[in-house]
Amino acid sequence: MIRTGFRWLLAIFYAVAGYFHLAAPAPFLTITPAWVPMPESVVAATGIAELAGAAGLLQSRWPELRRAAGIGLALYALCVWPANFQHMVLDMDRADGGLGLGYHISRLAFQPVLIWLALWAGEATDWPFARPAGK
Repeated sequence: MIRTGFRWLLAIFYAVAGYFHLAAPAPFLTITPAWVPMPESVVAATGIAELAGAAGLLQSRWPELRRAAGIGLALYALCVWPANFQHMVLDMDRADGGLGLGYHISRLAFQPVLIWLALWAGEATDWPFARPAGK
């Protein structure tokens, strides 16, 4: 039941993020590192990936699809981590200090938790809550 609740929470989070990546891409484009080719297309693709991952997490007919969605969202969170660093650098360079170091350090530190949560909610891992054998 707890896993289901987190699955829904994560799906809602990614669905909202996916919507904003597609409907209002400007803030995401400003934090996209310069080395990323075709940033507009990449931001749009990330929005589609977030929406697809959210939908995959919520389906119950094919557990392997839910698992694939969890793995995909974990990989997605890993791949966008450089944008979070870029956002911190740009934001902290502002005269007013932007959102502050506390926000950015917390956000960067939470990324591994988000990666794990996608894997756990998608049932790609049971760690650290391993189920007894045969259950």
